[in-house]
Amino acid sequence: MNKLILLFLLIPVFALLNLVIGSVAIPLPDVINILLGRGCDSEVFTNIILHTRLPQTLTAIACGAGLAMAGLEMQTVFHNPLAGPSVLGISSAASLGVAFMVLLGGAFGGRALTHFGLVGNTALTVAAIIGALCAMALIVWLSRRVEGRATLLIVGVLIGYIATAIIGVLKYFSSEEDIRAYVIWGLGSFARVTGGQIYVFVGLMAVLCPLSLLLSKSLNTLLLGERYAANLGLNVRRSRSLIICSAGVLTAICTAYCGPIMFLGLAVPHIARGLFSTADHRTLMPATLLCGASLALICNLIARLPGMEGALPINSVTALIGAPVAIAILLRRS
Repeated sequence: MNKLILLFLLIPVFALLNLVIGSVAIPLPDVINILLGRGCDSEVFTNIILHTRLPQTLTAIACGAGLAMAGLEMQTVFHNPLAGPSVLGISSAASLGVAFMVLLGGAFGGRALTHFGLVGNTALTVAAIIGALCAMALIVWLSRRVEGRATLLIVGVLIGYIATAIIGVLKYFSSEEDIRAYVIWGLGSFARVTGGQIYVFVGLMAVLCPLSLLLSKSLNTLLLGERYAANLGLNVRRSRSLIICSAGVLTAICTAYCGPIMFLGLAVPHIARGLFSTADHRTLMPATLLCGASLALICNLIARLPGMEGALPINSVTALIGAPVAIAILLRRS
């Protein structure tokens, strides 16, 4: 419990660091006055905090928590320590939806949707959600009709290959400008959620993440094995479908708003297991949620190191942290 409280207290600390540190250094007293509505002598500081850094910080917290929770659910339901939120091809399907909007929109409309500001961003978000939910619906439908976990994993991999192949064809017939816009989206960013979208995204994650905690009992039972879980009275197919649906929706929404963020969902559950030395999901799920939010804030802070005019692609930073964790897991398990 003490570790959970410490993790919870670390989140506002990292959040404040994200608000203070950046290409423009803003004094902590000014940040606190702006957050409390007391105003600040510098209008520039106020705009930076309220319209750039605060939405970006809230997005990092919500996205990190959601992807970490989805990764834990996937690793448990498939008994695979290297499973992540994208294991079922949901992220690939979301990318395919965006590819249709960006690449085909530029090919037939003469101008990519990314040029249309808020309208274009909203259209990309809707396209990503539609693509991800279509893939998730197929996976959930199959999960109710097949016994083995391996079949679902294979289907997820095949969905990813099909989506990648279609995206490759779309790139071949698209202009360089549209391809560049799609590639930038694919690098992932916590800065993409602005305006009214921040309320929708954070509100959805604030509802979905606590609801996922209700699955802790089913996840604990599935750890014993599906046959043993069935003997204990658990409806394995229904529970598996609910868990996949929960992880799929979290992944779909995070990918739609922030792009395909890699490695957070893979690495964070293992970090939480290492910190708490437990497999009990009643402790592991809130620990993973808090670790995911904290790690996302750290990655966002690294991506906006002081002295840099822009920001590093968030996927580059998360990969530098997540890849060593994956390698350590492989080496440990030989």
